[in-house]
Amino acid sequence: MKILCIGDVVAGVGCRFLRDRLPALKRNLGIDIVICNGENSADGNGILPTSADYLFKSGVDVITLGNHSFRRKEIYSYLDDNEFIIRPANYPAGTTPGRGVCVLDCGRYSVAVVNLIGNMYNSTPVDCPFHTIDSILKDIDAKIIIVDFHAEATSEKRSMGFYLDGKVSAVFGTHTHVQTADCQVLPNGTGYITDVGMTGPRHSVLGIRPEITIESFKSRLPVRFEPVQGDCSMDCVLFEIDEKTGRTVSCRSMSECEISMV
Repeated sequence: MKILCIGDVVAGVGCRFLRDRLPALKRNLGIDIVICNGENSADGNGILPTSADYLFKSGVDVITLGNHSFRRKEIYSYLDDNEFIIRPANYPAGTTPGRGVCVLDCGRYSVAVVNLIGNMYNSTPVDCPFHTIDSILKDIDAKIIIVDFHAEATSEKRSMGFYLDGKVSAVFGTHTHVQTADCQVLPNGTGYITDVGMTGPRHSVLGIRPEITIESFKSRLPVRFEPVQGDCSMDCVLFEIDEKTGRTVSCRSMSECEISMV
């Protein structure tokens, strides 16, 4: 089966670009499941029920989140009500809205999607992602397991990839919004990429107007982030997975240039 994982969708401009590109991509590549990180899909940061609905209606099957999961309080009840939008599982249990795992029933097989967040350079205290995934894997009854690891440090992401090699089908990193050049199948059959990238304005700093981020670095003063309007890209990775073994057969990272040629 083919599972497409899409990098962090930024603001309305990223949502609209995804809707414009995703249907043809699914059709032309025969994609079975689409997972995307939507934690920045609302204008002004975070995610709202309206932006989540927009992504689902555009062809996304599962939305994963990250450090901006709870930026907008309007999303809290939505996280509890919709099982196909998940936040990092290593946030405190019992007090955090939503869930960190969802399972898709695909008939002959099930696909579990897990969301985790890293500890390094994370200002919000969370449980250890390695201990959390150990606990989760004991309870998952699915041959195919996909993990979105939302983290800053490449060392933490790479470590998680090798830690889960052979235990899950694929691990894709999100958060840094820049696609890395290490898409690969690890020795024991787990597909991996350190960061899948971003869906949003190409000429930007993580989707934000460059002059604004430059001013922030120079002045050290708070600034209001504004998304760029203009040419966009949709960074993603396509995992082809053996349904019988749950192992990744091949993986391919794609940028807008490659998508336009599909």
